[in-house]
Amino acid sequence: MQDRTIPLCIDLDGTLIRSDLMVESALGLMRRNPLNLLRFGTWLLRGKAHLKREIARRTTVDVALLPYEPRVLQWLRDAGASRYRVLCTASDRKFADAVAAHVGGFDEVLASDGAVNLSGRNKAQALSERFGERGFDYAGNEARDLHVWRKARRSIVVNAAPSLAQRAAGVTELERVFEREGGGVRAWIRALRVHQWLKNLLVFLPLLTAHLMLVPGAMLVATLAFCCFCLCASGVYLLNDLLDLEADRQHPRKRLRPFPAGTLPLAAGVIAAPLLTIAAFALALTISPLFAAVLAAYYALTLAYSFALKRIAMLDTLVLAGLYTLRIISGTVALQISASFWLLAFSMFLFLSLAMIKRYTELVALARAGGGDSVGRGYAADDLPLLQSLGGASGFLAVLC
Repeated sequence: MQDRTIPLCIDLDGTLIRSDLMVESALGLMRRNPLNLLRFGTWLLRGKAHLKREIARRTTVDVALLPYEPRVLQWLRDAGASRYRVLCTASDRKFADAVAAHVGGFDEVLASDGAVNLSGRNKAQALSERFGERGFDYAGNEARDLHVWRKARRSIVVNAAPSLAQRAAGVTELERVFEREGGGVRAWIRALRVHQWLKNLLVFLPLLTAHLMLVPGAMLVATLAFCCFCLCASGVYLLNDLLDLEADRQHPRKRLRPFPAGTLPLAAGVIAAPLLTIAAFALALTISPLFAAVLAAYYALTLAYSFALKRIAMLDTLVLAGLYTLRIISGTVALQISASFWLLAFSMFLFLSLAMIKRYTELVALARAGGGDSVGRGYAADDLPLLQSLGGASGFLAVLC
């Protein structure tokens, strides 16, 4: 039986929501200007709380779109309105207040204030001073919450490994465990877009057109080039998902991707994206410096696409066509053969047509769902006839080539 006189303290990041607001806001700031990354180190010198405050001052997060943990929300409703509830988080107060107002039912908010980072021992001390040792129950999700559970009457463990629940039970009474959902290998396969690796088979096309299938070593070089593009592309996919969280959450299909949906932790994506890119270029250098340069051009163009170009109508389709064609060019560079002008022209027109068809179908689906303009893109419903005509014309030009 619940003692309703005992406050119920809920963590935010990873507990009430399947995300991390510091990472989200930092990524949002980077999306606006990648050079903001250089300022993080300066702010961090004055403490993590100061870093969070400076980031929060410069960004906004639409709390209505956050991936809330439905089981925790339902549990809070079942707990009854008479119990005193506290949202206690290491996130900046600006975001904590916004989430508390959106969710409703919280009587108090404790959060980082620019001077004190309310995490771990600091959170345990703050709650102990506020409610007394063993005078509150606490719901958390990570190892640093053990400091809080040592001071709490009961612990509630959310979305954590079974070992953490065992450790929590060792320091206080374990009231409830919300087992981890999602994640794992399947989530990473979706996040890395393994199915999109089929696009990288284009690097084998010069191998076929130049009749080098039986040449010793040629298949191995083409396979290495394929692996380079797979690693590089997956790194870009992760980065793109991390930078487009808010826009993807408004998309009927993309909102189900692992990072927008909170199935995978954002911090894991922040680490994995550069590691995949480094591995891609390290492997590319074993082929040739020139191939690595072509891969660098591909990577730079995809970054430009992720940060800005995909929001410019029509230009985004040209960039997509160029990225496909770069894969063919990279195959010729890796095999040290000349590229055919007609092959490259065919590639540009064909993939330009497919890119326009993709935008057309997205707008049609959005219109059927009752939406208006494309979120995060430069297209409106009025662009449907133009996309249809240009996409068809480009397809006919591909046939002509």
